[in-house]
Amino acid sequence: MLKKMKEYTITVFSENNIGLLNEVTIVFSRRKINIESLTVSESEVKGVSRYTIVVFSDEKKIENVVRQLEKIIGVFKALYFEAEEIVHQEVALFKIANSPKLNGNLEALIRRQNAKILTVNPDFLVIERVGYKAENQELFNELEQYGVLQFARSGRVAVSCQKKEFTSYLKELSH
Repeated sequence: MLKKMKEYTITVFSENNIGLLNEVTIVFSRRKINIESLTVSESEVKGVSRYTIVVFSDEKKIENVVRQLEKIIGVFKALYFEAEEIVHQEVALFKIANSPKLNGNLEALIRRQNAKILTVNPDFLVIERVGYKAENQELFNELEQYGVLQFARSGRVAVSCQKKEFTSYLKELSH
């Protein structure tokens, strides 16, 4: 029987310690799960880091990964979500060669794609778009005709749709 592979977003809350990122990623490599996107930032709780990790796998493997993550010293809580259980976005930056040939079509494209110009320089301009990965990729494809010099995309940032917040989990752990 084939296992159903799906995209999952795993959120890990941990102490902000040197080496913890390595320990977290080892849990995935040992199970041969490729990390598609990884973002680490400060969370809503001072001194607690939030990891947002995107992977493709089956649910049974993901449940196992979350259990293993919670065994790591310094990890407070790990949770996994499917796409409809979170609100997520990413940031993309596009560096385009600036030339007199750039016309109103580029401006119309930027407006239509809900992007914005961050920097205009005699040699280049930088465009920013916040959205879903597929939407940012679509803009990249459309900008190729203008000559994309550089393209950078952040990892996913996400918040859950669940009512229970991380601070509730912390209170449970302290009792």
